[in-house]
Amino acid sequence: MKLAYPNAQSLPLGVVVRRTPGVTRWAKFAWTVSSVLPGAAAADWKVMRTEGDVTEFHAATLPLTLYVSDTEAYAHELQARVPSVYVVLRQNEQTDDLPWAVALVTASPYEAQDYCDSAEELVEKIPMPEGLHSWIASFVDTYYEEEAFVKRRRDKTRVDRVDDGIGDARIRQASDVYRAPRRKEVSS
Repeated sequence: MKLAYPNAQSLPLGVVVRRTPGVTRWAKFAWTVSSVLPGAAAADWKVMRTEGDVTEFHAATLPLTLYVSDTEAYAHELQARVPSVYVVLRQNEQTDDLPWAVALVTASPYEAQDYCDSAEELVEKIPMPEGLHSWIASFVDTYYEEEAFVKRRRDKTRVDRVDDGIGDARIRQASDVYRAPRRKEVSS
């Protein structure tokens, strides 16, 4: 079942993953996302470049979908010092050669933060290419409506004028709540 979201826009985004030799005896390789390729064709761990022990793969191409409901998050990301996109990698238990599978690409820092809450996924922050930045900025300019801040006002009722010592009116109590408790006599 595929849901259609009004005014959502999508762009294929290729994910480049770099494999380098591990620095400890427990990890044979270190895997990091090195870049993204806007408008890339479909790929499945295609080797792009090999230099010595370092290999870069075009791991996958997933749609980067922008939703009108998330424009506040996109606007927040565009104002960052280094605007970025986020790539979520999930462990691939089907093969030992490629331990990660690309699960998601997003431009929303809020969505990426949700994936960071669990230790099951690896979230990589990648600087946004200039063309992708322009596309997202255009989307935000078109659909973002900043909500005006409305300060909440307190009720005018003054509850501090009467101090009858009885406490919460919802609790039935006939005596003063500040009195010392009665002593219980212990029979021996």
